[in-house]
Amino acid sequence: MVSESLRIAVVGFGEIARRQHVPAIARTAGAALVAVVDPVTQAGLPHFRDLQALLREGPEIDAVALCTPPQVRRAQAAIALAARKHVLLEKPPGAAVSEITPLIAAAHKAGRTLFASWHSRYAPAVEPARHLLAGRRITKVTIIWKEDVRVWHPGQAWIFEAGGFGVFDPGINALSILTRILPQPVFVRRAELAVPSNREAPIAAELELSDEGGAPVRAEFDFRQTGPATWEILCETDAGPVALLRGGRQLRDGDRVIVDADKDEYPALYRHFLALTADGTSDVDLAPLQLVADSFMLGRRRFVDAFEE
Repeated sequence: MVSESLRIAVVGFGEIARRQHVPAIARTAGAALVAVVDPVTQAGLPHFRDLQALLREGPEIDAVALCTPPQVRRAQAAIALAARKHVLLEKPPGAAVSEITPLIAAAHKAGRTLFASWHSRYAPAVEPARHLLAGRRITKVTIIWKEDVRVWHPGQAWIFEAGGFGVFDPGINALSILTRILPQPVFVRRAELAVPSNREAPIAAELELSDEGGAPVRAEFDFRQTGPATWEILCETDAGPVALLRGGRQLRDGDRVIVDADKDEYPALYRHFLALTADGTSDVDLAPLQLVADSFMLGRRRFVDAFEE
């Protein structure tokens, strides 16, 4: 299918679609937003209540960006790939690791791109951090990833349902950066999950991990922090400390600031998606999702106070 621009439909028109995907598509040469799928929200574009209605009645599209909750994303991706559409998956790519392998096979069979889009990896300091750490021996890593769920996920009850990930919804952003910048694979050793008494997914988590060489990695995720969010990855190395701060906007090598830039992830993410579709290739890294799955598998659960909006 050839067109002047990649014609994209956004499926799920919630906060992340409105705040990030729509402006990023508008800023990406070679991409065009032509339709929206959402059971309620309309966006001044051709609007359809579900993906099947779009494919049956809507304008011609080349790709879908799935911004729906992870619990329903696998079924939607399978429908889109069966219709020979390219698929961009918001993070996390699905509610379970096992869901994704059949989608990879379906994309290959259809000759279409499947892109698991870990947007935090496109923050401006992430690649410089990866290159900096490649030449050092890492002795310890500390991750502090805390924010206010009422600010960042207002009214999104699905996030505390089974398959909604709870605090791992933002925490997986940290893990996606970690698995990009560290030279060696990382494994979960222990996890403690704080689950509100009236919810199914954790509101906070503490993880102990290590890399293949045995360097300890400790992560603290919390949805209960008020005020400014804290998104930090602190590395101790044989050549001194390296800090990735502000969610990947700033990189410090000791006292020296190497990168300090605006966090403009989604346009870069869409440029990569266009390059993948042009080449007919897929990009599906399951390492961050696997670490979350392992955390749930190994995690000791303790119940904490009920959470109410």
